[in-house]
Order: sequence, then C-alpha cells, then structure tokens
Amino acid sequence: MTDFTLKDLERIVAERAAATDGSSYTASLIAKGIGKASQKLGEEAVETVIAAVSGDKKGVVTESADLLYHLMVVWKISGVDLSTVLAELERRTAQSGLEEKAGRKAS
Repeated sequence: MTDFTLKDLERIVAERAAATDGSSYTASLIAKGIGKASQKLGEEAVETVIAAVSGDKKGVVTESADLLYHLMVVWKISGVDLSTVLAELERRTAQSGLEEKAGRKAS
C-alpha cells in the first residue's frame, strides 16, 4: 500500500506547472490551454471506460492514473483545487444520492 495521495498529485502538478526549462510535460500541456488539456482529459476518460468494459483491470488502473493526472491539470488551469472538490463531495454525501440529485433538478 502507498501513502501517495491526491493532495500529493496536486502539489506535483503545481510544481511542474511552474517549470520554465522545457522539461515538464505538465507545463507544456498547460501552455497549450484549457482546450487541449480538456481534450486529453476526455481521451483518458474514454480509455478508462474501454478498459473497464473490456475487463482489463491493469488497463483500468493505468488509465485511471492518467485520468486523475489530466483532471488535476484541468483543475490547475481552471483555478480549482482539490479541497474545493472534496468539500462539494462532502456536501453531496450528507444525504442520499437520490435526494441530492432531486435537489439539483429543483434548483
């Protein structure tokens, strides 16, 4: 088991985003903008789904890692942080999923 957390990933993405020496994929992806980063996020989501549907457990693991990384990059560009997303998840889980979903339709 590992002690690596999403907070660690968020910190690493932030550090690599600041790289100016041309050595960071993260910095180069961020420089391409939200459109390219979002495209990559979508590609990784589709690849994760394909792996899941085909029963490829190893593929689900590796594609999920790619998906989480690219999600963090999109968050970085969008000015969203992990704690804000976790707070939203906490708010939503204070009630059942069906109640929460019904509440979204009413607003």
